[in-house]
Amino acid sequence: MAWGGVRVPTAIVMINVDIGKENEVAEKLLELPLVKDVYVVYGIHDIVAVVEASSMDELRSTITDKIRKLDGVKSTMTSIVVMHKRRE
Repeated sequence: MAWGGVRVPTAIVMINVDIGKENEVAEKLLELPLVKDVYVVYGIHDIVAVVEASSMDELRSTITDKIRKLDGVKSTMTSIVVMHKRRE
């Protein structure tokens, strides 16, 4: 298995939400077309979302103009994916 380049701009967005808003925010995230996966997690962050876009500008816009403005979202931390490896 070799490391592969990322085919489309992809980001892992770690999200902190208001207490008790995890499920509500997770459902809203799934309504956004560029959000591919949503995980409600325990730990430093409450939700982890995977976002894939056709351009970096579209990725930036989705994170800053849509995800960060959702009701209940307190803060985000974003990691841009540069390579990935998938089990075959």
